[in-house]
Amino acid sequence: MNTTEVFLLAMLLIFVVPFLIWRLGRTDYFAPLAIVQIIMGVVLGPGVLGAALPEYHAFVFNPDVVKTLNGIALWGVMLFVMLAGIELDLKKVWQHRRESATAAGLSLGMPLLLGCAAALLLLAYPGWIGPKAATWQFLLGTGMACAVTALPVLVLLMEKLDILRQPMGQRILRYASLDDVAIWGVLAVIMLDWERMGRQVGFLLAFTVLTLLFRRLMVRLQQSDRWYVALIWLVACGFGADWAGLHFMVGAFLAGVVMDADWFGQEQLDNLFKTVLLVMMPVFFLSTGLKTKWDLGGYAVFFAAGLLLFASVGGKLVGAHIAGRVLKWKDGEASIIGWLLQTKGLIEIIFANILLDKGIITSETFTALLLMAVGSTMLTIPVVHPKLSRAANRGLVGQASS
Repeated sequence: MNTTEVFLLAMLLIFVVPFLIWRLGRTDYFAPLAIVQIIMGVVLGPGVLGAALPEYHAFVFNPDVVKTLNGIALWGVMLFVMLAGIELDLKKVWQHRRESATAAGLSLGMPLLLGCAAALLLLAYPGWIGPKAATWQFLLGTGMACAVTALPVLVLLMEKLDILRQPMGQRILRYASLDDVAIWGVLAVIMLDWERMGRQVGFLLAFTVLTLLFRRLMVRLQQSDRWYVALIWLVACGFGADWAGLHFMVGAFLAGVVMDADWFGQEQLDNLFKTVLLVMMPVFFLSTGLKTKWDLGGYAVFFAAGLLLFASVGGKLVGAHIAGRVLKWKDGEASIIGWLLQTKGLIEIIFANILLDKGIITSETFTALLLMAVGSTMLTIPVVHPKLSRAANRGLVGQASS
């Protein structure tokens, strides 16, 4: 077979296998299609398919095919992260700043502390900290990975639970949006390269100035032109951030944050989001799976994943319950909010990918974080759905926070 035929064979595996498992297995309640695709990315990687059928795996996922897949994945994830940035509505966050800051701060801070403690425990054993990481970078990076809330996946799950447009759903979006900003901000700090500090300061200054010009330009353009200019802006921000040493995904998120959703229309943004998720992100999941390895005696990654899952879920729930007491939430609200905010999904995987690319964590730590993200997301609907049913009976859902 030539390279084109092998590439198309790889694409068949990427799209056919997860869809059949999702549709025939009826996994939607506990594992939406995106989660099945993530899991199958791991299965098709070297840790499972590569170990079972090494010659076949090397044939299908040869270097030429992997490079092509990585190119598609890179562009897809840049679009995805940009859309996540556009979802952030800073005006609404400011209107409810006390409530939002309290809830978001506690739901971020508690899993961050527990995640750092888990990372400190992992440091006692070899093979978890990356070759280019300082101890503080590993601790903070792993802790922040436990604190991540996957805003785009959270939107999908709340749509499925039919609370996205309700007051509780909008509150949760505000908390998750603030956490999103903090997560990318901390990531930028972790990525700081003191030798390239001049580039990074220069990028941030240029970004600030160009953002003012970009926003003035966008309001003067017709909607069809805005889409094209937005893509140019995305590429420029991604290139600038990566050139400065901050990583192209930090640039992609910043590119989206400074755009207003009403420039494009919510329906069009939703359609693009679903298109990117359908057409391009499965390739990203596969390229992510190709990085997973089962080293360190094999099953140590499962212990690490369980430890990190405990830190992530436990931290979010503790933070939400403390926020509930401070803000005087109704009984049952804190548990629902905490479980929804602990959803990891794609942003967790993107975050871990950046840490792996920069040598902050090893492939074993990456695999543990990937398993933690999958487990976290799969737990969400089965746990939250009955809680929402009980809350609806008590009249909690749909009530605005005091």
